[in-house]
Amino acid sequence: MTTTPRTGPGPTPLPLPAGGDVISKAPGTDNRPRSLLTLVLAAQFMALLDVFIVNVAAPTIGTDLHASGGELQLVIAGYAITYSVLLITGARLGGRFGHGRIHLAGLAVFTAASLACGLAQGVTELIVFRLVQGAGSAVMIPQVLSLIQRHFTGEARVKALGAYSAVLAVGAAAGQVVGGILVSADLFGTGWRPVFLVNVPVGLVLLVVGGHVLLPGDKAAAREPARGLDLPGLVLLGAAVSLFTVPLVLGQEEDWPLWSWLSLGVGALLFGLFCAYESRLALRGGAPLIAPRVLRHPGMALAVFRITAVMAVNGGFLFALTLHVQGGLGYSPLRAGLTFAPTAVVFGLVGLTWRNWPVSWQRALTPAGFVITALAVAGVGLDLKGGDEGGALLYVAYAGVGVGLALAFSPTLTRALATVAPENAADASGLLATVTQLGQLIGVAAFGTLFLNRLESLRGLGAYTSAEALLACMFALAGTAAVGAVSGLVLRRR
Repeated sequence: MTTTPRTGPGPTPLPLPAGGDVISKAPGTDNRPRSLLTLVLAAQFMALLDVFIVNVAAPTIGTDLHASGGELQLVIAGYAITYSVLLITGARLGGRFGHGRIHLAGLAVFTAASLACGLAQGVTELIVFRLVQGAGSAVMIPQVLSLIQRHFTGEARVKALGAYSAVLAVGAAAGQVVGGILVSADLFGTGWRPVFLVNVPVGLVLLVVGGHVLLPGDKAAAREPARGLDLPGLVLLGAAVSLFTVPLVLGQEEDWPLWSWLSLGVGALLFGLFCAYESRLALRGGAPLIAPRVLRHPGMALAVFRITAVMAVNGGFLFALTLHVQGGLGYSPLRAGLTFAPTAVVFGLVGLTWRNWPVSWQRALTPAGFVITALAVAGVGLDLKGGDEGGALLYVAYAGVGVGLALAFSPTLTRALATVAPENAADASGLLATVTQLGQLIGVAAFGTLFLNRLESLRGLGAYTSAEALLACMFALAGTAAVGAVSGLVLRRR
């Protein structure tokens, strides 16, 4: 999700719906606001937890289902494919049919898909169900902020949004730890399956309670002006992203056959057609998924590039390091989850507090964040290069990654939205929310492939070989972060 920008110190800014219509004033309050807030934040936390919990479970899933490295990438990336592509459409569905009703529909799909994931007997099934799970999340999550803004006003809204920010801040850290606990516990011999099945009872309770809390408010609320769903644009974007991702993660395992290159070429062609179609739709007065006028806004191209870069680094770092510490160093899932806690906790703390830092620092925060990220990820690779568990400085590097990613991401997002006209705020919010997810997808696909390809080329086993592959990946991540640091010199005026 994205936030209404603020460049100087002050209270937490008000988030915006991703790609829906801006709700500047709640039309009324309901007499059950605490129940509503608890309900939607519990759903938000469950979906956020699921993103990070699977990272820790990935090696165990690979062993149990005999999945290749590329297939594991698709287990993680599959969720991001449908989530990123359908996010704006999900927001618009809420505006058209009611945020509460659509939230519950998405929650039902997410819960059913979680059950299917937990019962999957093969990796292909799991990948398909992860795609469905991401679709449910894309329909469910955009409604959270809209429901908060519709049912809370004044100080109550500020407090509700503060709770929302807190959920985002702790969700990543909790996902790593909870995933480690569930996999390590091996409940009833089920191994990795509880990381998905845990969503089922929670989802069912939320559905039952939600029927009583959300649907009455939906009936009373005024509908927003309906916006087009842009189904042709949705199909073109979904096909382009899929045709790019699948050969990227599977091509190296199959020695880059002809179909992989054809898929990449067709994916590029479809993306070009998507851009052309969106431009024509905007000229006709339609509602494209990605509004060209927003992309042309000063500073937006730079923000899109930087957000893509920082989230790609984040996705690649988590995936490669998970495979190394569990596969190379032999960490248990719980220990692996705890390994990532410093990065996640520091990311959340910095993301919540950077606006209160001196105003004179604000303009330098994003480049500094990229530089810190580059140094920190390189430090992680160097500290682990001997195939051992590293020293005390390793945890400083982990925390440094959290600081750097937070400073590269949060100020970029905030400033990008700061200068957008109010009538374009929802489209800009949806664009950047989508780019955030696509960046994660690119990171898992590209840097995960680099790590696995390097591991295969070394043709060895054990911690030392894995550490060598990790070092190559960390240096590539550091290079990407360095490009992000200097990107403003090239793209700032575009």
